[in-house]
Amino acid sequence: MNYDAVLDEIGSFGKFQVKILLWICFPVLYGAANAVSYVFIARTPPYRCFVDQCEQFDSAKYNQDWLQYAVPGSISNGQFVPEGCYKYNFNDTGLIGNNTCVADLFSKQRQKCDSWIFDENEVTMINDWPSEMTCTENEWKLALIGTANFAGVMLGSAIFGFLADMYGRRTVFIGSLAFMSLTGIGQAVSNSYMMLLIFTLLNAAGTAGIYFSVFVLIIEMLHKSKREMSSVLLNYFFAIGGALVGITAYFERNWRNLTLWIAAPPIIFVVDYWLIPESACWLIANKYYSKAFKIIQKAAKDNKKELSSSIVSQFKGTNIDINISSDSISQLSQSENSFKTNYVAILKSRKLVLRILALFFIWGTNSLVFYGLSLYSVSLSGNIYLNFMYVSLAEIPGITIAWLSMNKIGRRSPLILSLMVCGICSFIGAAVSEELGWLKISMFLISKMAISTSFTITSVYTAEMMPTNIRSGCVGTFSTVARLTSLLAPFIPLLKNFHDSLPLSVFGTFSLASGLMSMLLPETLGSNLPDTVQEAENIGT
Repeated sequence: MNYDAVLDEIGSFGKFQVKILLWICFPVLYGAANAVSYVFIARTPPYRCFVDQCEQFDSAKYNQDWLQYAVPGSISNGQFVPEGCYKYNFNDTGLIGNNTCVADLFSKQRQKCDSWIFDENEVTMINDWPSEMTCTENEWKLALIGTANFAGVMLGSAIFGFLADMYGRRTVFIGSLAFMSLTGIGQAVSNSYMMLLIFTLLNAAGTAGIYFSVFVLIIEMLHKSKREMSSVLLNYFFAIGGALVGITAYFERNWRNLTLWIAAPPIIFVVDYWLIPESACWLIANKYYSKAFKIIQKAAKDNKKELSSSIVSQFKGTNIDINISSDSISQLSQSENSFKTNYVAILKSRKLVLRILALFFIWGTNSLVFYGLSLYSVSLSGNIYLNFMYVSLAEIPGITIAWLSMNKIGRRSPLILSLMVCGICSFIGAAVSEELGWLKISMFLISKMAISTSFTITSVYTAEMMPTNIRSGCVGTFSTVARLTSLLAPFIPLLKNFHDSLPLSVFGTFSLASGLMSMLLPETLGSNLPDTVQEAENIGT
């Protein structure tokens, strides 16, 4: 059976598809918010040493007129910025008559402190466990929260990708959604660093399960002429979800409350189990013909289409349990090999192996650069919340460019161009001095826009090159391997401590290399989704 022929008849994009997309996209929005919230949860707020001779701990404020006498620091934009972990030795045991600390009471000898005062305007995880999180020697623990997040995405991509192939796209989508919400609440109530680390990993696994099960469900629901729309719409909501975190964090500065605002609401979308159908493509591939036919009939009815007799006849066999003709069973059996057979067949094809290796590298670059730029955005000058929101929203024009170019040009050329633009702009941004901040930020935003274009195209592109029976598992595997590079993303901004240009130079190098690797891939515009390994190999020939 040609499933694309079925999609031709039920309508490429009608009421049936619109309803499902509306119910699916909002969980994706919250999934995106959960995926990036750690940027503010594990952020380092302004803090300084507690000066016990000059203040009471319970009533101490971060900003004090006498700070420059009591703690070392530097002047930035006309304001004194104290160091976080050192204070000056105290010369006297008492204060002067007006209870004010003055320069004469302190020497210039530094000592490390063991108590800290934080800026009152923000509460992150560091406030709760200061002895474990503060100072340079503990910075790796903060970066490890980000690494746990990406490790969770890697784990979730692998596990939920294969589960979606085994048990269905809808079932895994709902399970991932509930799992994400509950583990997010677990993050908010964590009473130790290790507990938070574990729940961060689990929560990220849930967000990955949502994205990939939903992506495959949508791409199998839409006609090939509208297939790129699935990735575009999902990524629109992903970008909005990222901006939502910036906005929410701006108004809610306590990390526990912020986490609850982001993690708790999506639990209501478990009702989607009764509102959206399973993928008819998956049902057919797994021989649930009767269930698939009911969904196809419902889609045709909603879209006010009539199924042809040839399609109906394939589902109207003499065996009511199978509910499909013997000829169609034979055709489907030829395209429904076991997982092992499909993967072995792929590995025997030199052409497909080269494509797979290229896709592994491209997925890795997309993940490293995309998330690395998001993390690096809070290092830009200005309001960190607005910067993060702008960088998240910069994804939208990138996604739009991907949509338009995939419709008009194809997949291969726009992918190559977007990666090259990202690489070139990253290198320009790395070379620009801080005096030309506007140019540096402009190059930064163009780089984020370009990598968003690449990420959007790659998601559609990959799915279009993989056989039906292992499509979800393959997409999950590509993402899993790609996340190995994203594990490094939280540490890339720290390279700035060695040289200001290093973070953007790393992003530029990977982007340019991936642009070259993209030349190994075939064009898939207008191609049917391959059902077999042989059909996948013949794409572009």
